[in-house]
Amino acid sequence: MTFDNLIFTREDHICTIKINNPATLNALNSSTLKELGEAAEMIKADKSIYVLIITGEGRSFVAGADITEMKSLNSEEGKRFGLMGAEVFRKIESLPIPVIAAVNGFALGGGCELALACDIRLASVNAKFGQPEVSLGITPGFSGTVRLSKSVGIGKAKEMIFTGGVINAEEALKIGLVNRVIEHEKLIEEAMKLAVTICDKAPIAVKYSKEAINRASECDTDTAVMIESSLFGLCFATDDQKEGMGAFLEKRKPEFKNR
Repeated sequence: MTFDNLIFTREDHICTIKINNPATLNALNSSTLKELGEAAEMIKADKSIYVLIITGEGRSFVAGADITEMKSLNSEEGKRFGLMGAEVFRKIESLPIPVIAAVNGFALGGGCELALACDIRLASVNAKFGQPEVSLGITPGFSGTVRLSKSVGIGKAKEMIFTGGVINAEEALKIGLVNRVIEHEKLIEEAMKLAVTICDKAPIAVKYSKEAINRASECDTDTAVMIESSLFGLCFATDDQKEGMGAFLEKRKPEFKNR
């Protein structure tokens, strides 16, 4: 599949999506959102992909949704545009494989929301985060009010959203918005190292772990425990479980087959 606004590359079991519209600082318009959704569907259908990395071209991850496109929307059109972005980001969040955001620069508005839809966030020292929508007369529209509070807590999320302020990478690390801050030149290298480390583990077990964590965040503790127990049990029906435990007992490196 070829894209107009994305650069899609693959190295073994790792895919990278680079949002590629540097003239607009990679602002998200309808066309780019559509392509992101198509890419997510393609990746979901390919069982040989174990990890996805999302980053941006140039000095921006994603500087926000495309204001030029949004400016003339009426209320119903605005709702549809917001739902489009929210649905695409939900597809990314719901991918069975780990998704790493390599935030190389501005992650504002829709860019911060895209990073929040990823499982792990690595930030360049140059990265900037924020939800500045109230400065434009709108609310976050791609699920920012939902995911930001889950990541940094309700109080901090309200402060960021109500003020429209922008924070640097170190502050993002301090409040738990990102996992790590990395020298800019080494960002993609470190993202790839992390992806390779994940790929070395049992792919089915990684997928089940992601499912257990994501579903636990959306239900009560008793239900979450039952979900985890069920997924734990399903691992014992896989060849990878037998290989992993056999390799441990035999003191050798396991060779997982994703089955």
